[in-house]
Amino acid sequence: MRTSYYICEALDDHKPNNLEALQYKVIKNINQYKEYCHLQEEIVMIKKKTRQQQDTIELLTLLIEKWDEEHNTISDADPVELLDYLMKENKLKAVDLAGELAVSKSLVSDILHYRRGLSRDIIRKLANRFKVSQELFNKPYKLVSRTNSHLKDASVMNTRKKISTAV
Repeated sequence: MRTSYYICEALDDHKPNNLEALQYKVIKNINQYKEYCHLQEEIVMIKKKTRQQQDTIELLTLLIEKWDEEHNTISDADPVELLDYLMKENKLKAVDLAGELAVSKSLVSDILHYRRGLSRDIIRKLANRFKVSQELFNKPYKLVSRTNSHLKDASVMNTRKKISTAV
């Protein structure tokens, strides 16, 4: 009986009115999601981060990843759709991204138009730039064949003509 008294007394010291309000909470809506993404990006860009800023980045990353998993916001997209989305969210043009990745604008353009695939090096750079998993960019997707790029019908765009040889 005496022990339970001490436990209750100890619990009294931790009443809800003694708790600090949480600075970040589980994401409940898209506006909160966007706000946390923006905040995370701002803190990530700081060159010398304090321990508290590093902890904030980790916490925001967990909250954002949880939202992404539950709402499947980017994991179903093919790598080019994802790249296009991330560029729009970050207000980046192809020329800006090319400069940041130290590649030519034509390479970025070819990737965005499904003419060239993503190399391992580009995947690493993109994942690092946008602070996402490399796995999101390392998925198969169809490229547009230059041979049939003049065709407007997407169903035949990636096929090759059969050439009959004279016997």
